[in-house]
Amino acid sequence: MQSHPTIAIVGGTGDLGSGLARLLAASGYPVIVGSRVRDKAEQIASDLASHLGITVRGDDNRGAASAAGIVMLCVPYSNHDAMLEEIKPVMNGKILVDAVVPLMPPKVAVVQLPAAGSPALVAQRTLGVGVRVAAAFHHVGAKKLHSGEKADCDVLVFADDAAVREQVIGLANVVATRGVDGGPLANAVAAEALTSVLIAINRRYKIPGAGIRITGLPASEVR
Repeated sequence: MQSHPTIAIVGGTGDLGSGLARLLAASGYPVIVGSRVRDKAEQIASDLASHLGITVRGDDNRGAASAAGIVMLCVPYSNHDAMLEEIKPVMNGKILVDAVVPLMPPKVAVVQLPAAGSPALVAQRTLGVGVRVAAAFHHVGAKKLHSGEKADCDVLVFADDAAVREQVIGLANVVATRGVDGGPLANAVAAEALTSVLIAINRRYKIPGAGIRITGLPASEVR
């Protein structure tokens, strides 16, 4: 059996990053938690390892990215571009999964697309053709992940490389109901913008984590 690739979660001490780390590590993926502060990453990793009974390690963001084959970017939008520049020297030949959504406080429940465009497309332009960029996990409720359960939603996965989409869909199947192929990276802007709509729904109906479901799609056709 082929072993799982090592996954670095840049911004892995935040709610989404640490939640993804929990489920991926529990499913057998070697996980490195990344943070701007290495001690904080090591503490989160130690807590996860103790809870799960498996090895999880922590490092600073660049160190984590350097040691992994797949890098998941889970930082706030305000840190997105700076973090890309920080990890860029160690990213050649790797897959970046960009989970960042362009939320503009204080009006995070209002869609405000940045002038620079989709964060995922910015990531591809910044990192260059030597890095295969995907976008996913925009609508996964972190609270559900921290309970140790899969998120009750579909995960739209975008990438220009079909093989990368397939690989990230496999990761989505670990942490949510299922991953769904959303097409090329340019389509990611739709999912990024939808996050603000879901936040507005959460507030209006007083629920913790609205998600999405793609109807009419047989499970056998999702891959």
